Amino acid sequence: VQLQASGGGLVQAGGSLKLTCQFSGRAFRGYSMGWFRQAPGKERDFVAAISLSADATDYTDSVKGRFTISRDNTKNMVYLQMSSLKPEDTAVYYCAANWGLGPTALRDEYRYRGQGTQVTVSS
Repeated sequence: VQLQASGGGLVQAGGSLKLTCQFSGRAFRGYSMGWFRQAPGKERDFVAAISLSADATDYTDSVKGRFTISRDNTKNMVYLQMSSLKPEDTAVYYCAANWGLGPTALRDEYRYRGQGTQVTVSS
């Protein structure tokens, strides 16, 4: 399994970005997916997760109402639509795959993690 995140960039506060994660490998439909982020000097934190069938999602409190996770099982893709961005959202964002129903916020349950994409929100 390989994961490749893209779509990051520099945006002003209040703006929007859509991150994309391309899953390469077998049995994408067997994995729940998640997004994590890591700011400089901080640990990697949970952002959002989606079940393997896309019927359940979970978000960290700070992004509820602003971020939306989704997936397209026909394209092996996962998305994170981010709106009303704040400077504190600045981080490297990673997508991750967990074999199982999901969604889960537990970082250690994700077996695979891709390279991240930088999101910078200016004030």
